[in-house]
Amino acid sequence: MAMVKTILLAAVTLLGLASLAAADTGTATFYTPPYVREYLLSHLVGSYGLVRAACGRRYSVTCTGRTNLGVLQPCRGSVVVTIVDYCPAGCAGTIDLSQEAFAIIADPNAGKVQIEYHQ
Repeated sequence: MAMVKTILLAAVTLLGLASLAAADTGTATFYTPPYVREYLLSHLVGSYGLVRAACGRRYSVTCTGRTNLGVLQPCRGSVVVTIVDYCPAGCAGTIDLSQEAFAIIADPNAGKVQIEYHQ
């Protein structure tokens, strides 16, 4: 029985590590209202084809750290957002979150944070 528990624990650990390895890294910023749809949404930076394929998909975004000295510990957690559009010119992050979504993962005073994200 102890052997079965050990094998199960090892399998669960490996599955957890596999899900962590699947996450992409980048930075997140935020934009302010007005919004066209629900408030937990996002714009994605990347090639037009990549963003077009991602539109309508939901991504989990987790704050992993700061990008500046303004707020030393900005992270608050994770949020699931829906990609709705290509990030407009001048975006400073990988994902441009709605203000409300950003406030869930980090202190808005930080302005920009390091993230992990995955579908």
